[in-house]
Amino acid sequence: MTDERPDPDVLLARVQRDEARHGHGRLKIFLGAAAGVGKTYAMLSALREKRAGGTDAIVGVTETHGRSDTAALLDGLEALALRSIVYRGVQVREFDLDAALARRPQLIAMDELAHTNATGSRHRKRWNDVQELLDAGIDVYTTLNVQHLESLNDVVGGITGVRVSETVPDSIFDAADEVELVDLPPDELLTRLHEGKVYVPAQAQHAVDNFFRKGNLIALRELALRRTAERVDAQMRDYRDGHAIRDVWPSGERVLVCIGSGPTSERLVRAGRRLAVTLHAEWIVAYVETPALQRLSPQRRDAVMASLRLAEELGATTVTLSGPDMSAEILALARAQNVTRIMLGKPRRSGWRRWLLGSVVDTIVRQAHGIDVHLLSAEPRAQSAIPETYFDRSRLYLGIRPERRRITAQQRRAYLWSIAVTAACTLVATVMAGHFDLSNVVMIYLLGVVYVAARHGRGPALLASVLSVVAFDLFLVPPYFNFAVSDTQFLITFGVMLVVALVISGLTANVRSQAKVASHRERRTRVLYDLSRELAAARTEQDIVKAVVRHIGGEFEGQSAVLFPDSAGKISYPTEDGIQYSFHGADLGVAQWVFDHTRIAGNGTDTLPGADGVYLPLVGSSEKIGVLALLPVNLRRVFLPEQQRLLDTFMTQAVQAIERVRLAEQARVAQVAAETERLRNSLLSAISHDLRTPLATIVGASSSLVEESGHLDPKARRELSHSIYDEARRMTRLANNILDMARLDAGAVKLNLQWYPVEEIIGGVLTRLQLDRHLVNVSLPENLPMALLDAVLIEQVLENLLDNAVKYAAAPIDISARVQENVMIITVADRGPGVPKGNEKRLFEKFERANMEGVHGGAGLGLTICRAIVVAHGGRIWAEQRADGGAAFHFTLPLEKTPPAIEPEYDPDAAAA
Repeated sequence: MTDERPDPDVLLARVQRDEARHGHGRLKIFLGAAAGVGKTYAMLSALREKRAGGTDAIVGVTETHGRSDTAALLDGLEALALRSIVYRGVQVREFDLDAALARRPQLIAMDELAHTNATGSRHRKRWNDVQELLDAGIDVYTTLNVQHLESLNDVVGGITGVRVSETVPDSIFDAADEVELVDLPPDELLTRLHEGKVYVPAQAQHAVDNFFRKGNLIALRELALRRTAERVDAQMRDYRDGHAIRDVWPSGERVLVCIGSGPTSERLVRAGRRLAVTLHAEWIVAYVETPALQRLSPQRRDAVMASLRLAEELGATTVTLSGPDMSAEILALARAQNVTRIMLGKPRRSGWRRWLLGSVVDTIVRQAHGIDVHLLSAEPRAQSAIPETYFDRSRLYLGIRPERRRITAQQRRAYLWSIAVTAACTLVATVMAGHFDLSNVVMIYLLGVVYVAARHGRGPALLASVLSVVAFDLFLVPPYFNFAVSDTQFLITFGVMLVVALVISGLTANVRSQAKVASHRERRTRVLYDLSRELAAARTEQDIVKAVVRHIGGEFEGQSAVLFPDSAGKISYPTEDGIQYSFHGADLGVAQWVFDHTRIAGNGTDTLPGADGVYLPLVGSSEKIGVLALLPVNLRRVFLPEQQRLLDTFMTQAVQAIERVRLAEQARVAQVAAETERLRNSLLSAISHDLRTPLATIVGASSSLVEESGHLDPKARRELSHSIYDEARRMTRLANNILDMARLDAGAVKLNLQWYPVEEIIGGVLTRLQLDRHLVNVSLPENLPMALLDAVLIEQVLENLLDNAVKYAAAPIDISARVQENVMIITVADRGPGVPKGNEKRLFEKFERANMEGVHGGAGLGLTICRAIVVAHGGRIWAEQRADGGAAFHFTLPLEKTPPAIEPEYDPDAAAA
């Protein structure tokens, strides 16, 4: 084993995970293939061992299903009492989370992790309860069947024909500190089932005929074994990364297929698939893009793309790497992924070229310690899958005709620069030749070669290297202006100079290529950041579409459009035009096929390749969103592996943003609907309750007047008439409150602001309500200023507050006012039961009452109307509990404006005197 220095990023990530889990409980899952394999038995046995070792371990909830051997393990264990919940008229018993948190044991057993709690519990799922226990620092033992894993739900449904509704997110399973597989062969499980050890006999036969068929149990057992093995493999790789272990541990088979630009790439992919299927192993297809491969012709790059797409279709994980050393990149990937087998094509170099230039295959075979290397023989007449001529219809659509490959003006300038730099170096060298040795003069030419390679690339650098040797021979080595060499030692100088110049130009060009690749990757990262930032700020689907279309148009050099289905599920064009880079000529037929089948189609694919654009499905977490139609200038900008991953990331972010906007809108609509329903129910309840009593009184009194009109004395008749009058006023007040609330909510009320003395407003309200003066104490300062207000509305506020005080308080009522910091504070206080603690703000909501079951009627709108009126005046209203008992309601009126001066009234007697 070779232990090297660990990767700092890996160590930092590990430290961050450990810090996040500090004080967090540990989770152990007992995983089984099906019910009856012994998960609960294994969990309780482990719990008893922990308790015997001194751990404070208890049972939170467990399901024995009548199994005597499992129930026997509960003897001697402390078990929490379950909480009773009435659900649909039936009393059910659920886990008591609050009792567990109050008891706070070191370890608790929670059976059936995927269980759905009854309505009325704090959490909907038991795994939510487990998360809260873990957050509280309590260790948890729990059980789980493999069919309850969310990612396997559809797989299990396809195998067994039964879709399980209770599932657990895979993130819970992956985050578990320990997973113990409880395994039982299918034959033994069926024997236990027939013996009644799994279900009661009446249910056992039904289970055998349906879910518990032997084929189903074998498939479920394989799923459980595979899922556990995947988790163990992930733990093993995490351990190797944390300890900087680079040697391969052949604990499981994993195949790495390395392809290049040669004609054997597709054969390598197919052979790798066959090998992976034979070994039942994961397989990875990797392509290393070196500086030399970055200069491939478009046809050969298309061949690489076709091989990678073929690998993805066959189920491989594709990886595109970049680096100057292909063998080093392949070996680094193999060690990082714990690859056990590498598949390569046989080297194409042979003889002295292989000995002199080396071979990637030889290097990998020599350095791949602990990894088996498979070589695929090459076919002598293998042809590339991509034809040599490539015609892009999208370029024709955009008005760009295909052109023959030729040297561009920029390339011509680069070669002219190499000639000019060589001439300049020759001029400088000629001046130096008489004063310096020729070995020093050579450095001037090498400096020129480095400059040309750094600025203009490999081709001009090679030309500068050759020209430098030629110029050095012609102008600096005697005989001058002749290629003849008098001293044969200069031949060595020429050779070394040429080799050094070529090597330096090659290295410099490679560095330049790597810098260009790094620049491209940095640009892609920046584009993703800009897109994610815009999508995070988007509030409508139209904003999201504009951002996506703009960024895709800028990155992939083409036109695009996001097509959504209508209410009938038919793809249609966007309703809003004028979006830059928008693709208005999209084929809706192709887009409809892509939407229906959720598969890519169009130009450059195997489905409907005659279309001008590429059509990609936009699929969300729960539904199909739409279709992305893309018309690139060059299809390679879409199907290059790194560009394809970038496009997939664009689409994923767009789908998530659209889902976020739609969920927010659905939540808003649901909230409005729920609030509307609540208000409707409250209104109907209030009206039905508060109208029933006065109507009954009116009907009874009026019937007495009609039926007994000749037998009633004047006093009884007067009392019945007053009853009818009072109850009619009560109904009128309720109707007025409802109408006033509707008008205030609609903003239809306009304030008639006038200057009024507050004492007149208070006196008018007391007179109209006909309250006994000994029940009301009015305390107003002498210099109380006038206020700018709507007298009718403020009187309604005071009337509602006094009416509430009279209803709920038999003791005297206090009315006071004071001025404080440009506002007037008016208070109505009583000596009644006061305001319920915590309900000070809720009392001002619609249809809220202090005592919903009290004898006093009311729709709960009075205080809501008071708040709306006071807020309309620019003030605020609040309630509080009095220190010596009772409730106090305060509201403010602004005093920012100066009241007008009041002239004294004219007194004739004073004038005559």
